[in-house]
Amino acid sequence: MSYPVALTIAGSDPSGGAGIQADLKTFHQFGVYGEAVITLLTVQNTCGVSRVEVMRPDLIREQIEAVLIDIPPGAAKTGALGNREVIEAVGQLASTFRFPLVVDPVMISKHGARLMAEDAESALVRCLLPYAAVVTPNIPEAERLTGMAITTVEDMEDAARSLRGKGCRAVLVKGGHRAGEPVDALSFEGEMVRLPGQRVDSKHTHGTGCTYAAAIAANLACGYSVVESVQRGKHFIQLAIETAPKLGAGYGPVNHFAKVNS
Repeated sequence: MSYPVALTIAGSDPSGGAGIQADLKTFHQFGVYGEAVITLLTVQNTCGVSRVEVMRPDLIREQIEAVLIDIPPGAAKTGALGNREVIEAVGQLASTFRFPLVVDPVMISKHGARLMAEDAESALVRCLLPYAAVVTPNIPEAERLTGMAITTVEDMEDAARSLRGKGCRAVLVKGGHRAGEPVDALSFEGEMVRLPGQRVDSKHTHGTGCTYAAAIAANLACGYSVVESVQRGKHFIQLAIETAPKLGAGYGPVNHFAKVNS
């Protein structure tokens, strides 16, 4: 039996709520065989992050090359990459990818720990965005990458257009950090799509960004279009937040067993 394949290039969360652990769970829920290249190790749980160790760029590059030679994916995603040297190494390989790449520009953890060095942000724009099928920043990340202040949905749309100008095919600015009902803005091929959601009164949102981006990558690997993949990912993450299992004493993980939209 043959399955779609997706690759995550991201950091490890030993508590299982974010990073490669969340990505692999999400891939599996969509019926996609998951592969994982580890970029950094963290010491964390639902209460906080106490240590981050970034892997050497050559080790990350060799992991990716080993996967591509043997089991090439139908789509890939990046998560926490750590520093400029890692981003440059991943970007060099991304320029050769023959499959869609989802770039989740992870900068800060749910607990406020920095997962990307400040001097790496320009490298992300320069080295990765031009090869991305979809880029998925939240509002603080979009503000950092564009230099724009974002307070309204219209601001989100302007930021998405600005980031598309960096060479990526589509940009999804996620609106969860705004007050009120969350609305995401997707800029794709000159059009703007708004994806409304429902605000959930819950602190259990650990891994939301990773899971959303992984769901998009899984659907791209299954052959869905960019817009369909984002819509299906949005449905999944909404349910995952609504049905979070409330694990841990801090910011618990979303529900990776959430039902996939058929």
